[in-house]
Amino acid sequence: MLYIIRHGKTDWNAKHKLQGRTDIPLNEDGRKMALNAANEYKDVHFDICYCSPLLRAKETAEILLKGRNVPIITDERLTEMCFGIYEGVENCFNIPDCPINILFYHPEQYTTPAEGAESLEKLFDRTGEFLKEIVEPQLNDNKDILIVGHGAMNSSIVCQIKNIPVEKFWSAGIENCKLIKLI
Repeated sequence: MLYIIRHGKTDWNAKHKLQGRTDIPLNEDGRKMALNAANEYKDVHFDICYCSPLLRAKETAEILLKGRNVPIITDERLTEMCFGIYEGVENCFNIPDCPINILFYHPEQYTTPAEGAESLEKLFDRTGEFLKEIVEPQLNDNKDILIVGHGAMNSSIVCQIKNIPVEKFWSAGIENCKLIKLI
């Protein structure tokens, strides 16, 4: 089986700031969410957990799997999508001409408008490589895998596994600390 979960909330989530690769830790609400998820999913078996190296994802994985003897392995390919100069921007949806909004409203038209930002193509390439090199062989060995990550990064994996077109990139509704069974 393959499962995916998004990290718990952070102060930047609460302020509606774009996080991207900015390394923001969980806040108290996020820790409580992870604890609640640990209890809710305590009977779901995982052989191994792959996790983004960012603090909010690592801390979520550690809380979620505490006492379960499940190895947590970080992988750079699971880092959140980079939003370049727009990381840290608050309430970008309220800025009518903010080019990053294209990603959220019309992902099929997104062309990496921000300095230092990552394209959807690059995001799909790195997460696709991770799926092919790491996930597929372990699924073939009947391993139960958990991926702990982020909104955009998780959406790219969901889209690839479920053959969802980029126009519906956000359709999976990746909520904080809600486990999704993919395979």
